[in-house]
Amino acid sequence: MTLPRKDLFHLPDGMIYLDGNSLGPLPKSVDGALSAMVTDQWGQHLIKGWNVDDWMGQPMRVGNLVGRLIGAPEGSVTMGDTLSVKVYQALSAAVQMRPDRKVILSDSGNFPSDLYMAQGLIAQLGQGHELRIVAPEEVADAITEDVAAVMITHVDYRTGRMHDMDAITSKAQDAGAVMIWDLAHSAGAVPVDLAACGCEFAVGCTYKYLNGGPGAPAFIYVHPDVIGDIQPALSGWLGHDAPFAFDLDYRPATGIERMRVGTPPVLQLTALEAAMTAWDGVDMAEVRAASIRLTDLFIELVEARCPELTLHSPRDGDNRGSQVSFEHENGYPVMQALIARDVIGDFRAPNLIRFGFTPLYIDETDVRGAVDILGDVLDNRLWDDPVYHAKGRVT
Repeated sequence: MTLPRKDLFHLPDGMIYLDGNSLGPLPKSVDGALSAMVTDQWGQHLIKGWNVDDWMGQPMRVGNLVGRLIGAPEGSVTMGDTLSVKVYQALSAAVQMRPDRKVILSDSGNFPSDLYMAQGLIAQLGQGHELRIVAPEEVADAITEDVAAVMITHVDYRTGRMHDMDAITSKAQDAGAVMIWDLAHSAGAVPVDLAACGCEFAVGCTYKYLNGGPGAPAFIYVHPDVIGDIQPALSGWLGHDAPFAFDLDYRPATGIERMRVGTPPVLQLTALEAAMTAWDGVDMAEVRAASIRLTDLFIELVEARCPELTLHSPRDGDNRGSQVSFEHENGYPVMQALIARDVIGDFRAPNLIRFGFTPLYIDETDVRGAVDILGDVLDNRLWDDPVYHAKGRVT
């Protein structure tokens, strides 16, 4: 395998794209796949496409492609809905599995939407459950015997801090709790081995490092040993054992298909399925090694060139995902000035500028070019222009 594979992506000339941890670029394979789906499948086959083109089988077929990158056994991952919906599915199932316990444990570095879903589930259940939030470094010690489920995002979206998946899963299961991992910033970024880890649930999105496009469907993994016992809280039509029998009573499908809810987003799944070809022959260990080299270099160069920035990510690459964040009191306009110069990262409140490194299309030349422009923005206070201080709806 040779990295990077820039030729597989639409990357505008002159742009240094360091935001694949928010939205991956468009793979060139997607254009033709979507065109063929719209023109040949939808256009010519119409409703026959559910059988002739196997639209109904897409969630499982694409799930297996994603599963290969996260160490999931064949047939243990399915696609559909948004990540928040998949978090809700996993969390509600986990709570049902431990009816005598009332605590959902998470950490303050978790993505807020995951916490919101937990809060909504607790309010809906009305059974006295508690969402207990601790600092990331306190998670392991907070796993006590009253915890029903541990819900953690593997790589912190703000800092890139990475939890020890195996150690926390083991601690949770030793305490009798159910383990849920959010892989939003892990899938396609760092090696993950769900089969070896042994967690009960994992969820994630596909529009970041997997380059599935805006609105790309989420995935959910359930350990094969527990899937047969789960009673889905969202008992949708396509999670039924026989959807076209049109029974009035719900009967969950066998295996991971019971975690399906509604009609699969065929256009989005087609884009994602085509995008996954960029991963053909890719070894995640090699991706990880390249990621650490790039992020280490970025940190070294930024600290030498831009001393007014403060590193807000783990310095040790083994404890960091594939992203780096720095603090600056004027972080938002600094990032806007960078974007105006075609160095694309993003901003996270209150004062973080964040950069993602995807070795599929980022190399050392990109890193050095980005640091040169960042230095110019800071040295010449290019950020101190009113146009860069006006906040957009998305940061």
